[in-house]
Amino acid sequence: MIAQRYLIADDWRWPPTLAANLNTLEGGLNTAFADSIPALALTLKLLRGLLPEGFHGVGLFYGLAWVLQPIAAVWALRGAGERRLLPALGIALAATAMPAWIGRFGHAALTGHFLLLTGLGFYLRLVRAPTTGRWLAAGALQVIALLVHPYLAVMTLALLGAVPATRMLRGEAFLGAGLAVAASFAAVTAVMWSFGYLGATGLPGDGLFAMNLLSPVWPAGSALIGLPWSQLVDATGHGGWEGYNWLGLGLVGALAAGLLGRPRAAVAGMWRHAGLVLVLLALTALALSFRVGFGSRIVLDLGQPPAALEQFRASGRFFWPAAYALLIGAMLLLARIAPLLCLLAGLVQFADAQPLRAALAGWASQRVPWSVPAPELRQALAEASTLTLLPPWPCVDRRTGDETYALLLETLSLASEHGVPANTMYAARWHRPPQCRETDLAAAPFAPGELRLILPSVQAALAPLVPDSASRCRPIGVLLACR
Repeated sequence: MIAQRYLIADDWRWPPTLAANLNTLEGGLNTAFADSIPALALTLKLLRGLLPEGFHGVGLFYGLAWVLQPIAAVWALRGAGERRLLPALGIALAATAMPAWIGRFGHAALTGHFLLLTGLGFYLRLVRAPTTGRWLAAGALQVIALLVHPYLAVMTLALLGAVPATRMLRGEAFLGAGLAVAASFAAVTAVMWSFGYLGATGLPGDGLFAMNLLSPVWPAGSALIGLPWSQLVDATGHGGWEGYNWLGLGLVGALAAGLLGRPRAAVAGMWRHAGLVLVLLALTALALSFRVGFGSRIVLDLGQPPAALEQFRASGRFFWPAAYALLIGAMLLLARIAPLLCLLAGLVQFADAQPLRAALAGWASQRVPWSVPAPELRQALAEASTLTLLPPWPCVDRRTGDETYALLLETLSLASEHGVPANTMYAARWHRPPQCRETDLAAAPFAPGELRLILPSVQAALAPLVPDSASRCRPIGVLLACR
């Protein structure tokens, strides 16, 4: 939200995702590294003359994601040739009750699972009847996915790469499909280069947020089995949240019924889409990472992963395309047995996800009070030409800084309402490791109109360094405001 507001308020720059008025000490912030959903944020920036000051599109994206999820699922199913009403209703219900998708609500960009379902729909159409129009549309999807979140782009590109792989394994013409995939990859790379994605790094830790082998069948959050959502299976000591991939009881039941009722059709389908199966197995292997957990134990440790994989710390997410492919496959098998079974599976899936929806509703409806006196701070920010927050983000102790992080974000949220240029901001990636310069900032002469806010964790150390602190500084709630 903060990154979107600052980007919308700032002048147009290059790269287009750069907000020079945020993280000013580092030359601005590439808001793509703050999960700002650039595809939407840049669209809103084009329309900012029609929008109220301080508008952001996070809630709008949630609405789009919730509407498009069942539509994309039905579109993917139709790509496999199934166009009847009951299977469509079944997959629409099931898609809106996928636990890993509902569980992404706290991370807006990653609720864009409709992009993965759309990617599967393009695969099913392109492997059967490739046309220039479909290839162009599939290529555009890759760029859109990148500008929603890079993890989603990796997954949709992998699904697109399954098209030439499947055609090759079938003995069909695949060279044209391979060239089209290469062109899509080149387009994504060009956008990454021009938007400043390339060369950025984040914190290491591939495997810390992996998927557990039991995760797809571990019914955390199941209403019908009754296991609380909080009991996630984990072997890495990091809670298992990023690897949360319970398929849902409706999907598990549909897979079991489909495999028992049409085993030959299931095997034939996997052979017919062997390229997709191999791609999904590779993504699943990435999700499991180099330290494979089974329950509470690490059962396979392959050592240090390649450096390139360190970009994907939350590797457990890479199972999502496999889960949706299983959903489509299960619905196709059930539709051949009895279309009514598809609707039944969707209803079971929807009922099973009730605790997840209840937890989401309870969490999202909270109105937690500000930790700072918002009206007074808004007034101070309205009179400021620049904002200096102390400590800056790189100076906060990550092990004990939760309260400080929260205060930083609350204050930046208020500042973002008017786009007051600010010295610091959270980013998941960076081109140069951020430096801690809190003592220099505290002792520096004031710029005209500068508001310097010192948070409780560093007030004792930094307040005495502020020039003329006795006359310039006064408390605003828990903050010390100096001007």
